[in-house]
Amino acid sequence: MSLSRILRRDAQAIFKAAVAAAQPETAVLAALKNLPVHRYRRIFVLGAGKASAAMAHAVERALGKRVTAGLVNTKDGHLARLKRVQLNECGHPVPDQRGVDGARQIARLAGEAEADDLVLCLISGGGSALLPLPAPPITLAEKQVTTKLLLGCGATIHELNAVRKHLSLIKGGQLARLAAPATVISLMLSDVVGDPLDVIGSGPTAPDPSTFQSAWTVIEKYGLATQLPAPVRERLQAGLKGEVEETPKAGDPCFEGTRNLVIGSNLLAVKAASAKAKDLGYKPVVLSTTIEGETKDVAFMHAAIAREARATGRPAKPPVCFISGGETTVTIRGDGLGGRNQEFALAAALVLDGQPGVLAFSGGTDGTDGPTDAAGAMADGDTVRRAAKLGLNAASALGRNDSYNFFSPLGDLVKTGPTGTNVMDVRLLLLQ
Repeated sequence: MSLSRILRRDAQAIFKAAVAAAQPETAVLAALKNLPVHRYRRIFVLGAGKASAAMAHAVERALGKRVTAGLVNTKDGHLARLKRVQLNECGHPVPDQRGVDGARQIARLAGEAEADDLVLCLISGGGSALLPLPAPPITLAEKQVTTKLLLGCGATIHELNAVRKHLSLIKGGQLARLAAPATVISLMLSDVVGDPLDVIGSGPTAPDPSTFQSAWTVIEKYGLATQLPAPVRERLQAGLKGEVEETPKAGDPCFEGTRNLVIGSNLLAVKAASAKAKDLGYKPVVLSTTIEGETKDVAFMHAAIAREARATGRPAKPPVCFISGGETTVTIRGDGLGGRNQEFALAAALVLDGQPGVLAFSGGTDGTDGPTDAAGAMADGDTVRRAAKLGLNAASALGRNDSYNFFSPLGDLVKTGPTGTNVMDVRLLLLQ
């Protein structure tokens, strides 16, 4: 087997181990063992996210007929077999009407809960887009335009959620407000650097430190004020004037019976990747689990580390596997197809061109990267040359944000299908 094939095989095995460590069923079952679910009269199961279906399956396995009713919104194709909890597929990353209908029903069920009931919330990555309930008179179409504007300008997840929470009737602690005085327990799979409770899924059951002023600051930072739909702009400005009620903050009575528990994170996935890399004969070096920033800049930095290791043995000598986690952003400047993980591999390919025995790999643990059917992609020192033989120009594809159509003919897309979890991304640099 060629060295190139060995590196690709090893990278996929390491990534598979990372994803397996972040599977929600084990984490949910372990959390439920430590919760006094027997004391409640009724149990409502509500949730949103790419892993919410798998999480609900684990709840049903543990609680069975104790589940009174429930509904989870999940991304198309991210399914599980459920009996007592309704499964609602809807749009991501841009919300759609199915998501609104599901969110409205989730809000209704939360409102039905009484003081001796338990509302069990299952929140995972993607929950923000999958729990859309626009505050009137804002329409779904206007919320979609706003989301696309923020995604396209490279806003961070913290910035995006600060705006979304203030256009919603359910995000930013407002689901806990709807469920009070019932007990609310949220089980969260974190897809956000640092695991902040208010940002995971836009924190529907967590106190919201952001304000209307925070949201408007994001709009001004990216120069979007004149591009926003009028009702969106008017709501945010009304909030600045105190004419619209703020999202609930720490100390609000609605949180007296609420607990938010992070049961899975990127750190678990990176630890598993490190262990697998060691098993395969590499020295694992974890760079960070909190990587953020523009994707191509992050890729250039990672590739530079690989070149340094090859040339000088610093910070580690091959065979080595550099590992990082977190979630980057892409500022869209072209009309191509791709996602942040594919763009990472494409940008890395340019820096690694001609380098022997090295592979860059980046994959989303949820199995989907942007609006594509790939989890990510991989590239080595021969990628640029191989692509040129097919008439593909790496630099041009990067400029068009067209990483998917670059890697597809090369056979270097990573396709896992929906994985049932979502704890951000895992990036690998393998040197033999």
